[in-house]
Amino acid sequence: MAWLFIAVAGTFEVVWAIGLKYTEGFTRLWPSVVTGVAVILSMFFLAQGVRTLPIGTAYAVWTGIGAAGTAILGVILFGESKDLARLGSILLIIAGIVGLRLTSGE
Repeated sequence: MAWLFIAVAGTFEVVWAIGLKYTEGFTRLWPSVVTGVAVILSMFFLAQGVRTLPIGTAYAVWTGIGAAGTAILGVILFGESKDLARLGSILLIIAGIVGLRLTSGE
């Protein structure tokens, strides 16, 4: 169950990170509300996950999900660069997430 909490926390991290772009510096109400709620939910689920998982592993997976997910959506939603080196780097982050999960012993 702890890994599910971390996955959900990472998903909400992607939501708030992408939401920051839509808030326009927190000048738009509803995107700002969604972003704020996503931050709170992300932290809540992270806190639930680290109750049983090692903090270093859980935090690295959480940030990895957030970084990879945000980078992928940046390409899709905002037309950010999709050159081979960038996509390869995103794949390395994903490989790191999978590796941490497989070697965590949890």
